Amino acid sequence: MKMRRKSDLPTKLCLTCGRPFTWRKKWEKVWDEVRYCSDRCRREKRRADQA
Repeated sequence: MKMRRKSDLPTKLCLTCGRPFTWRKKWEKVWDEVRYCSDRCRREKRRADQA
């Protein structure tokens, strides 16, 4: 596989903070399911849903 530039990688917006984040190798198989840019944002979203 050819190397890709970071600017060519797909991006999404985080549902909690609204910041853009880029594809990571560890998300390769589950990219469609990724919604948050970090564990912190994922935890914060859960707290907001419970309140």
